[in-house]
Amino acid sequence: MIRVLLVDDQPLIRSGFRALLDLEDDIEVVAEAGDGEAGLALAKEHLPDIALIDIQMPVVDGIEATRRIAADPALAGVRVVILTNYGLDEYVFDALRAGAAGFLVKDIVPDDLLHAVRVAARGDALLAPSITRKLIDRYVTQPLHTGTATGLKELTRREREAVVLVAQGLSNDQIADRMVISPMTAKTHVNRAMAKLHARDRAQLVVLAYESGLVTPRTP
Repeated sequence: MIRVLLVDDQPLIRSGFRALLDLEDDIEVVAEAGDGEAGLALAKEHLPDIALIDIQMPVVDGIEATRRIAADPALAGVRVVILTNYGLDEYVFDALRAGAAGFLVKDIVPDDLLHAVRVAARGDALLAPSITRKLIDRYVTQPLHTGTATGLKELTRREREAVVLVAQGLSNDQIADRMVISPMTAKTHVNRAMAKLHARDRAQLVVLAYESGLVTPRTP
């Protein structure tokens, strides 16, 4: 069962998402909140698998809520998916940087919402290739962090190959096919690379792959 926390200051958004999610046999909305501070308290109380969090909220906004969840060892199993009205804007970049696993636009169609929740629960990042391209444009010119450079040197050849494929938007199953290995081995390569690069999840691994120069953007 995928346990979901809804955090949004618009009651209609919360009720609409809850009605849709609660219809699914494998998804349960365990709590909902109207601001980031209440959402953080409920995250600690319920330990959901997924927290759907709006960016712009009173008291504590979605970016700060994401940052606090990512920094709390007790909430290590909570994957944050950001909700936004505006698509891939600067706020979303900041949220991904803070530790969000991906983002959704609020006018998403129902089937895509359900798919996204399940993808995030599996541990995959909600980053389509088009979004990855925009991440490249945003982060590839940023200075390389020392910790990233050190971790990059520790990657094995197969781990580096797996990171490149993650940065191209491939799932573990697709990486396994490309590398001619089992999905479990692909997952192991990805997880070890994340640990060495100190990436919280696949979204941050994508950012670090481009930031470090391990992957370079193609000319459009």
